[in-house]
Amino acid sequence: MTASRAGLYVHVPFCLTRCGYCDFNTYAGLDHLANPYVEALAREAELAAPAWRSLGFRSIFFGGGTPTTLPAPILLALLERLRSTFAVERDAEVTVEANPDTIDQTYLEVLREGGVTRLSIGVQSFDPTVLQALERIHSPESARLAFGAARRAGFDDVNLDLIYGAHGETLDAWQRTLVEAVERRPEHLSCYALTIEPATQLGRRVWAGALPAPDPDAQAEMYDAACVMLRQAGYEHYEVSNWALPGHRCVHNVGYWEGRPYLGLGAGAHSYRDGRRWWDVRPPHQYLDLVGAGALPVGGEEQLTAEEQRLEALLLGLRVSDGVPAGLLDPTRVAFLVSDGLAQRRHGRVALTDRGMLLANEVILALDDSSCILVPGS
Repeated sequence: MTASRAGLYVHVPFCLTRCGYCDFNTYAGLDHLANPYVEALAREAELAAPAWRSLGFRSIFFGGGTPTTLPAPILLALLERLRSTFAVERDAEVTVEANPDTIDQTYLEVLREGGVTRLSIGVQSFDPTVLQALERIHSPESARLAFGAARRAGFDDVNLDLIYGAHGETLDAWQRTLVEAVERRPEHLSCYALTIEPATQLGRRVWAGALPAPDPDAQAEMYDAACVMLRQAGYEHYEVSNWALPGHRCVHNVGYWEGRPYLGLGAGAHSYRDGRRWWDVRPPHQYLDLVGAGALPVGGEEQLTAEEQRLEALLLGLRVSDGVPAGLLDPTRVAFLVSDGLAQRRHGRVALTDRGMLLANEVILALDDSSCILVPGS
């Protein structure tokens, strides 16, 4: 781990509409707060900066919400203020998440010329019935247009976010989405199984019996299809839900999985450093009030013990294709995982197979036992 290279996450909570499955800290109808919110982000950065002077930042990630609900010049002005506040590396990866309906070629050209290096487009599906089930307001055609605009604007590092397992989606429909995604040859694909969060509108409908919960067997088939099709297309399956062409892993997200420090700015944003994890208050109005009063808007924190840090590093490491050093695991447990087709030994490390990644949560829970982890010196 290179502790001197950190990540910076910037949360923009505004959305055109709030999707029924979304459990993130996002809000529709608060556009009137955009300007004071952006100013508060810059002010929070200034308040936090003294504690981060010793660290260089390898990546900046604007997430949400939908950062591209903000005018491009405002996003770039914020980016410039962040660069002047922190020690951001000259060639840092700078990602902006986008909804297809909020971008066009002109908008993206401004971002690209202003130093944004990577675009992540929330496509979710190229099937209109699936988009409707997900309560997404964009169409497949707008997703196609958005990707084309990104290419014409000069973006050569584009991620497409996809979701599988929505109500009514068939394996054939999912495969058609994958085919269309691969045909466009984005550098990166994130494929997430739809999960039902109780506090969401979709979660309440499932709980009330108005909709069935996603079928885990059907989702497993869709996951297998993604593994096969994307591998054949030349994508590396480098994390449970992420595939990339060679040289295009997401630097920012890799930092999370490697346990590097990261600072989160914005309502509800999380941060981590030296075993301490903390998070900002969630309500935007409360966030604005605290920052306006000159206070860091911390809503809570926890300090991990040395054993918790060691276990977390192991669990995060098993999510990525590089795996973890074999010496951290009991050889008997490793042999069991290998014989069951869930893991493989490679160059002194243990990594999960595609099947193991599908069952990552179960495998990780099975390893959540001190008898499976070698404590140094024991």
